[in-house]
Amino acid sequence: MSVFIKQIILNKMRQITAEDIIQYSGEYGFTITRQQAEEIATYVHTKKIDPFDKREREKMLHDLSEIIDRQTALKANKLFHELIKSHGLEHLFN
Repeated sequence: MSVFIKQIILNKMRQITAEDIIQYSGEYGFTITRQQAEEIATYVHTKKIDPFDKREREKMLHDLSEIIDRQTALKANKLFHELIKSHGLEHLFN
């Protein structure tokens, strides 16, 4: 089952749009520009990121902090961990 859930998460990441990112930023109290959202979407679509691996998530956080400011990237990372926990998916992320 966890392989199936991981695939769903990866598919969602690869299909995310700038509009999705802007919508999520509003829902979760972030401020980003359309250009930043487009750069984030492009980054996620072009980089083969394994969000389940801690080192790769840290690299992604570093890379995203160059697109958006570091403080916003840290807030996004905190939100990511809260969402993982709230959905009971901690076991999928090492």
